[in-house]
Amino acid sequence: MHLTKTLTLASKSKIRAQVLAGAGVAFDVAPSGVDEEALKALHSGDAAGLAVGLAEAKARAVSANGLIIGADQVLQCEGVLYDKPRDMEEARANLKKFRGRTHYLIGGVVLVEDGKTLWAHHQKVSLAVRDFSDAFLDAYLEEAGETILASVGCYQLEGLGAHLFDTIDGDYFSTLGLPLLPLLQALREHGGLPR
Repeated sequence: MHLTKTLTLASKSKIRAQVLAGAGVAFDVAPSGVDEEALKALHSGDAAGLAVGLAEAKARAVSANGLIIGADQVLQCEGVLYDKPRDMEEARANLKKFRGRTHYLIGGVVLVEDGKTLWAHHQKVSLAVRDFSDAFLDAYLEEAGETILASVGCYQLEGLGAHLFDTIDGDYFSTLGLPLLPLLQALREHGGLPR
């Protein structure tokens, strides 16, 4: 077996770290500290370009040896991009906007080494939110609590958030914010994992 390069995840997302660790990948974590809001304000392209651009900015901002993994995710509903909610009232308002509609999670992931981007990828998942009642929404927000503020969609699909949906079309790992299978293949190709 060939020796593999050191891996660093440039993200403070606990779920991304759990997904990567769950796949048996050894890595360090180094949050980038990138000002995402400033980057979003400068972006004029499509959602996929924004997701990849944010992922790349995070990876390039981290000083580490070996391969640096940058990842980000954006949510688009009816042409509008959404950020993580600032508080529970904004979460409630966003979920009401998503109710009965389909939105898209677009995840971007990149590999950077020595300041150069070696690989970039994006993946899109379609999520049809069911037409839930206000009573359900109240109960969901109360039970899920402020943990949903860490998610752009105000839900954690691996938990109570599953109750919000009629259908989901796309890769499960991408829904969680890390297109895992393409990333694993890229890591194998660039010396981050054994072939």
